[in-house]
Amino acid sequence: MTETPKTFQPGQLLQRGVSRHLATYGFACVEELVPTRGLRVDVMALGPKGEIWVVECKSSRVDFTSDSKWQGYLAWADRFFFAVDEDFPTELLPDDQGLIIADGYGGEIVRMAPEAKLAPARRKVMVQKFAVTAARRLQALRDPMWDGADS
Repeated sequence: MTETPKTFQPGQLLQRGVSRHLATYGFACVEELVPTRGLRVDVMALGPKGEIWVVECKSSRVDFTSDSKWQGYLAWADRFFFAVDEDFPTELLPDDQGLIIADGYGGEIVRMAPEAKLAPARRKVMVQKFAVTAARRLQALRDPMWDGADS
């Protein structure tokens, strides 16, 4: 069964398009990853050289103006991007962060985010969280009845 874009919320469409686009650069993406208690990033991307990018998807003006947590994500990535659709008023977004214009099928990096390399210890933690999250989600897809009690 194939899902159509109509079954997704606007932010989920952005996540999908961003993930598809970053895959063309060799990145693997996990959506809705929790780097630390109280934060949940929309897309975390792990690059071919171990780089970690965080992408915050904003589906509307209200979505952006009501979010006060995004600056907390900066400490968990080498590069931070906002992803919006082509109708979003991009003048609202900070000029000193990356920008991706996306839809449910792909995207384009319009402004590269500045690099702020993670400390090695934090990078190790994030790569492990990325791997564990991805592996658990794959396990849940392959074995939906498994509850993890044996681990």
